[in-house]
Amino acid sequence: FVVTYFAGLFYLPRLFVYHADTEDQISIERFKVMERRLYVLMTIGGTLAAVFGLLMLASVPTYLEMGWLRTKLALVVLLITYHLWCRRLLKQFAHDTNRHSARWYRWFNETPSLLLIAIVLLAVVKPF
Repeated sequence: FVVTYFAGLFYLPRLFVYHADTEDQISIERFKVMERRLYVLMTIGGTLAAVFGLLMLASVPTYLEMGWLRTKLALVVLLITYHLWCRRLLKQFAHDTNRHSARWYRWFNETPSLLLIAIVLLAVVKPF
């Protein structure tokens, strides 16, 4: 589920890049459909990943004593915030009220990569 979630987090902003550059109505409508469907799929993946993560913490609450895991969970909260920001941007595109350039979306698209690197490093190195 985490892989599905991150695939969506990587690809949805890339669709935003292309959508922001598009001017013909047929392509604009196609991007709206693609973005909406992808958002649903990535939300399912993210929700199930969170549910199983919470179940793991409920079954072994002592994991929360580990500093690296608390830091990782803080980064996951940032990831969820990014996900919700994507929803807001999706709605702007759906209503034809996008205010950002394709260049802005290219930078926006880098955020989940940075969070993923930090999360994986914390899980592997366990520095605290």
